[in-house]
Amino acid sequence: MKEKLKECINWLRGKGVDYADCRYIRREKEALQVSDGHVDGMSHNLDVGVGIRVVANGAWGFAATANLTTAELKKTANLALKIARASAMTKQEPVVLAEQEPFVDHYKTKFKRDPFEVPAEDKIGLLVNVCDILRKSKKIKTAESSMEFYRINKLFVSTDGAEIEQEIMESGGGYAAISFDGKEAHRRSYPNSFGGDFATSGYEYIEGMNFLDHAERVREEAVALLKAAPCPDTTTTVIINGPQMALQVHESCGHPTELDRVLGTEISLAGGSFMTIEKLNKLKYGSKIVNIVADATVPGGLGSFGYDDEGVKAQRNWLVRRGKFVGYLTSRETAPVIDQRSSGAMRADGWNRLPLIRMTNINLEPGSWELDELIADTRSGIFFDINKSWSIDDKRLNFQFGGECAWEIKNGKLGRMYKNPTYTGITPEFWNSCDAICNKKHWHVWGIPNCGKGEPMQTAHVAHGVAPARFRNVKVGVSK
Repeated sequence: MKEKLKECINWLRGKGVDYADCRYIRREKEALQVSDGHVDGMSHNLDVGVGIRVVANGAWGFAATANLTTAELKKTANLALKIARASAMTKQEPVVLAEQEPFVDHYKTKFKRDPFEVPAEDKIGLLVNVCDILRKSKKIKTAESSMEFYRINKLFVSTDGAEIEQEIMESGGGYAAISFDGKEAHRRSYPNSFGGDFATSGYEYIEGMNFLDHAERVREEAVALLKAAPCPDTTTTVIINGPQMALQVHESCGHPTELDRVLGTEISLAGGSFMTIEKLNKLKYGSKIVNIVADATVPGGLGSFGYDDEGVKAQRNWLVRRGKFVGYLTSRETAPVIDQRSSGAMRADGWNRLPLIRMTNINLEPGSWELDELIADTRSGIFFDINKSWSIDDKRLNFQFGGECAWEIKNGKLGRMYKNPTYTGITPEFWNSCDAICNKKHWHVWGIPNCGKGEPMQTAHVAHGVAPARFRNVKVGVSK
């Protein structure tokens, strides 16, 4: 395959293109779902193809094919070239790419146990056993459990001279119990909502989550929510647990630091950003303890890789440092706008899609607190756990998040459970109210496999390393 792509690149060089790259992707996916103890779905899919990008006369062209013959690849390259030349007729500014070293390398995810080699009956058996525990209450209406595994092989060749091979393995899963009393329903999930937790790892990641050890607690909390008090409508101190903090970082820092959103070149699906270029190195995004990095090198992070889909090496870059907004997620095309080189954030969700600027592992650096000490230090407040819903405006400025459940904090101790908890805020005000972050012991990289962006929609696999954190004077509940 590499020789076919190199031949295609040489053909494009002969046509005098400004730049071109060929990206081969082979993606294997296995998905298993169990509902109420019965197998609801089991699939094994394979998707293979090549996408070709061309810059000619200062404009982009792109074409893709699942037919991997030499003749078809050359035909597809020619189509991408024709599209680029046609696009050049209406371009406003020529494409300028940041300089990039052409790497020749091989990257492979480190893992111990290949999930595709684990017998299906073992995986299904674990999911069924979890559901059996969850359903040991008449108040549980539905129990759901699932796993997903990916094996992704990539080959990238460019006119710059890059030749990069990557083998990436991803594993994850989770479960949920839904209680119902005839009037209202409540969901309780483990280890996170919306499918669970994911990592670039092998089946050992599933084993490390200890599904069976937490199922009874999840069931009892789902039942307890039926009689829990509603979240009060007030302004108070909140401590946000890791899973919810991951989504907070995702929506209020990850997305608004995508430079294509800022420039308005990728805006139709979910809007732009309040973190505009004139605010770079000036905006007081948060308090001095708030440090947020984009780090594609974190071992096991779902946003970790060797190279992005432009052949840029994985990096660790500051987005917010000591509370100040200092960086963006960039591509080779957008980085020159701010006189920088690419941060290595360009990825596509398949061979037939153009790469977009996507989050890697966007991490809130840990602080110094133990969680029990942080709760003990909080006289009055609410402890939020696991996301249920979210809403944020098209500039990523005003937001509201709903949790599966919360607990009252009273005199430094967790008290009664609250149902339907929500909190709202304005992004810079919220992050400037952060006065404590838990330490490395409580820090975890949460994998999120469903980040949507682009039109047509692309779904990226990203992650967020976070620990529980405290925020002051936050509006909670629903105003009447």
